Amino acid sequence: MKEYTIDELAQMIDHTNLHTDASSKDMEKLCNEAKDYHFKMVAINQVQSHLCAELLKGTDIHVGAAISFPLGQTTIASKVFDTNNAIEEGATEIDYVINQTEVKNKNWDYIKDEMTQIVDACHAHNIPCKVIFENCYLADEEKIKLCEIAKEVKPDFIKTSTGFGTGGATFEDVALMKKYVGDEVEVKAAGGIRDADTFIKMIQNGATRIGTSAGVSIIEELKKKAVDGIIKI
Repeated sequence: MKEYTIDELAQMIDHTNLHTDASSKDMEKLCNEAKDYHFKMVAINQVQSHLCAELLKGTDIHVGAAISFPLGQTTIASKVFDTNNAIEEGATEIDYVINQTEVKNKNWDYIKDEMTQIVDACHAHNIPCKVIFENCYLADEEKIKLCEIAKEVKPDFIKTSTGFGTGGATFEDVALMKKYVGDEVEVKAAGGIRDADTFIKMIQNGATRIGTSAGVSIIEELKKKAVDGIIKI
């Protein structure tokens, strides 16, 4: 069991608004909440990168652009271009969605090439890269193979879900992913995490970053659970 301050737990949250109808005012609200609660990152669609970078200028909060979101069904070249463009626009983290078609084709060389090119593009700028599996569509053996590729390529995180599929993060998936990447790659849980108990259990199962649009209410719940400002997980 480890002790965490509320700020340390807030620093595990990617504060999220990926809705297609999110307005500039919605982005301002998202960024202001991120500043108020000291979240690690705002998770936004790529087109919002410049706006959020301006809104968060002078803070240590990262701008996380979602690439090929939520389907992942664009070419490697498109994903690499969008990654570089998002970074040029101010993104300081990248979350991209893998090509599910090529997973189902068992075209693992393609998946490895895609992952390598996007990770390399990020790391050339010292930008963390997260690889979204979208586990709700995958068999366990496919998840394991993706973990094995990630362990070799070494993105910073592998991530359970977009939150736009038929299911989000599960405790079992987080544990499985952590088992197969070990300490080589971190695990981000996202999709359907809306309360403090679920947040805590995701961490217990191996997640070190949590993507959620409910970060504010989760932190408020955690404050009530804390003893002398400390949560034991």
